[in-house]
Amino acid sequence: MDRNESISQKSWNDIYLKETERVECALEVDEDIPWITDLFKERNVRRILDLGYGAGRHTVYLAQKGFDVYGIDISEEGTKKAKQRLAEMHLHASLTVGLITSSLPYPDNSFDAVISTRTIYHAKIEIIRQVIKEVRRVLKPHGLVFVTVRKVNLKKRDSRSKEIAPRTYVPLEGREKGVIHYFFNKEILTREFKDFEICNIGVDSDGGYYCLLGELGNESHWRSAPVDLRRPM
Repeated sequence: MDRNESISQKSWNDIYLKETERVECALEVDEDIPWITDLFKERNVRRILDLGYGAGRHTVYLAQKGFDVYGIDISEEGTKKAKQRLAEMHLHASLTVGLITSSLPYPDNSFDAVISTRTIYHAKIEIIRQVIKEVRRVLKPHGLVFVTVRKVNLKKRDSRSKEIAPRTYVPLEGREKGVIHYFFNKEILTREFKDFEICNIGVDSDGGYYCLLGELGNESHWRSAPVDLRRPM
C-alpha cells in the first residue's frame, strides 16, 4: 500500500468510525440504483460485485433483492457496519477488505454485473485505468457495469484543495481530507470505457456525477433484446 492509499484508508476509517449518524443516513441508495436493479433482473443477472461498498448501502439493497452479492472496500470500519447491517436483516454478502486499485481477488469471468458508485474516481487516472481493466477481467462476456464518477471541478467548488496532477485534486480539509479526487468529463469517461458498449451516460439530479451503464464487448446484446435505457424522470 503506497502513501496515498494509506491516507485514503485512514480517512475512510475515520469517516465511518466518527460519523455514525451520517453513515446511517447514507444507507439510502443512490437514485439510479432501483432502476438499475430492475434492469439487472430483466437481464437475468445473478452475481454482482459492489466495488467500494462503503458502509454497505447498495450491498444490503442488492442482497434484499435476491442477488448473490460480493464486495471489496478499503475501509475496515465501513465493512464492520456493512456486516452488522446485513446480520441485523438476516442477509448475506461476501465482503472483503482490500484495495480496488490492485488485482481484484476474484477469478476471470466471475460476475454478471459490477457496480461502483462514487468510488473509482478516488485515484489518479493511471490507477483508475487499472481498476477498469480489472472490472473488465472479472466480468463475464456481455457483463454489465454501472459506475458513478465526479464531474464537478473541485478547484471551482472549493479553493482549499491541492492540484497533484491534471484534473486531480486532494482536499486539504473537510470530510474527505487527503482523499484523491479525479474529475471526469464525458469524453474522458467514454474513452476510458472504450472496451464497453456504452448504453447510457447520464448526470445525477444534483449535477455532480456522471452515471455510466455499459456492457462488456463490442457486440451488445441490447440490440437483440432492446431495453429502454433512459433514466426515469
